[in-house]
Amino acid sequence: MNYHGGEFDVIVIGAGHAGVEAGLAAARMGADTLMLTLNLDAVAYMPCNPSVGGPAKGIVVRELDALGGEMARNIDKTHIQMRMLNTGKGPAVRALRAQADKFAYQHEMKQTIEDTENLLLRQGMVEKLIVEEDQIRGVITQTGAEYHAKAVVVTTGTYLRGKVILGDLAYESGPNNMQPSINLSYHLQELGFEMVRFKTGTPPRVNGQTIDYDQTEIQPGDDVPRAFSYETTKYITDQLPCWLTYTNAETHELINNNLSRSPMYSGMIEGTGPRYCPSIEDKIVRFNDKPRHQIFLEPEGRHTKEVYVQGLSTSLPEDVQHNILKTVPGLQNVRMMRPGYAIEYDAIVPTQLWPSLETKKINGLFTAGQINGTSGYEEAAGQGLMAGINAALKVQGKEPLILDRSDAYIGVLIDDLVTKGTNEPYRLLTSRAEYRLLLRHDNADLRLTEIGHEIGLISKDRYARFLQKREAIATEISRLEKTMIKVSDEAQQVMEKAGAALLKEAYHADVLLKRPELTYKDVAQLAPPEKPLDEDVAEQVEIQTKYKGYISKQLEQVAKLKKMENKKLPEDLDYMAIKGIAMEARQKLAEVRPLSMAQASRVSGVNPADISVLLVYMEQGKLQKVDQEA
Repeated sequence: MNYHGGEFDVIVIGAGHAGVEAGLAAARMGADTLMLTLNLDAVAYMPCNPSVGGPAKGIVVRELDALGGEMARNIDKTHIQMRMLNTGKGPAVRALRAQADKFAYQHEMKQTIEDTENLLLRQGMVEKLIVEEDQIRGVITQTGAEYHAKAVVVTTGTYLRGKVILGDLAYESGPNNMQPSINLSYHLQELGFEMVRFKTGTPPRVNGQTIDYDQTEIQPGDDVPRAFSYETTKYITDQLPCWLTYTNAETHELINNNLSRSPMYSGMIEGTGPRYCPSIEDKIVRFNDKPRHQIFLEPEGRHTKEVYVQGLSTSLPEDVQHNILKTVPGLQNVRMMRPGYAIEYDAIVPTQLWPSLETKKINGLFTAGQINGTSGYEEAAGQGLMAGINAALKVQGKEPLILDRSDAYIGVLIDDLVTKGTNEPYRLLTSRAEYRLLLRHDNADLRLTEIGHEIGLISKDRYARFLQKREAIATEISRLEKTMIKVSDEAQQVMEKAGAALLKEAYHADVLLKRPELTYKDVAQLAPPEKPLDEDVAEQVEIQTKYKGYISKQLEQVAKLKKMENKKLPEDLDYMAIKGIAMEARQKLAEVRPLSMAQASRVSGVNPADISVLLVYMEQGKLQKVDQEA
């Protein structure tokens, strides 16, 4: 007889980076939430690179924070190094990246979860879902405990039928020899979900005391204080450096000579690996013209000697890994503490999800993170937050929150997954966002804090501070537009010092600020505000003024897209009955079941001619008729 473990509003399966955001979001929105994890000691564990952020990913972390998520606050409290990337480029590609103390990160996140009202963290392996008439009712664990809920979020990461592969050795396992989840994967297939097999991997970890850092290049953190969260006021100043070295001809020869022993090339690995994070074997084969590849040596924390060898991900046998390390400058006498390995796991085909991340097959069942075919902690956290929010909204009888592609990178990520699917582990890139000038690191709060406040994840105090900031930006931009700067000795000195052309006539301050050589500080010297602006306000004034023309063009494009987004399509439309649309397009549309004409236009295999036919049906009112016939 099964043990009844309790009644909840929301159950979250898993406590990785997707699970913790889902659980915290649902609980903070007032839902009585249970978080079940295989191992209480592995909450928010970082099985791969001990870092947060980077291009596109760092902006996701800022968006998480603007919506009320936890990752930004947590890494701000536990990082060992923080750097702003691409500072020499435009604001659209700047991104923050932090090196994490992986153990402190876990500890802090677990403590936050334990201190959160409405949230119960419990150890247990879920093996089955309780489903009645296509409605989720709860879960059953390995011990026979039954937990009932109105919504369930599955965030199982790489644990579903996880298999570790190292040389010719292969065994069932989750990351870092943790227990895998076997039966839940088979159960999801029994419920009718289409699954795929993906692969990821890690590099070896080495003892930092055995590295000769004199043969490497130091990579320090930034001197100026940095933070992901808009709420952070205390900054970590005692940063630890990372180090850069390179592979060489000897490394490449050794790998080429041992390719026959690589599981990637022997046929042992069946899953598809990530294109943008290849193993060292894959890099040597695919880019055989390159004489060397970067290797970053990244400390895993303040109280461990383990160093992560970023760039050397491999599943080659342990003895080969040992020999490879010895060929790299600085690592000639290194001692390996853990070998690298590949891990295969099951994921669901994400086109089986609505944009809310609720499954189409089972009402109230949501999935988030690597189970949806993504790679990366940040992509997982972004999905987890949205799944947790929408699970809570579902329980509350409210409409789901769906971010547009023009709202956030999180919106781009989810739309890509549910509309196009993915045939390899999906990684978020700046090039995936058509409106990346709008989706910047610096303006995540201006884009999303309003939404976070509306759903109850942003406090009144924080929202009040946000409104003050927004008002200060608008006021200063308006002042600059009205203020004239006349020709004067002082003005010419400022121009000359900045390397800008001298003034021949008076200009409005905002027009001068558009000159590439001038900063807001330069213009404020000549047209000072009543009181100095906060640094983040001044930054927004400068960016919004300098890029006004480009931003306006993107906003026009967004407005056109909104018209297509507003053309809603019935969920149960019978696309097979619409004549004039190509058969492939009908099949793809029937599979994805887009909610709007804009989403339909992004479905793989649907071309503009198909959309034109669909628009004609809509304008003639035939969609309803087709829907009724279905």
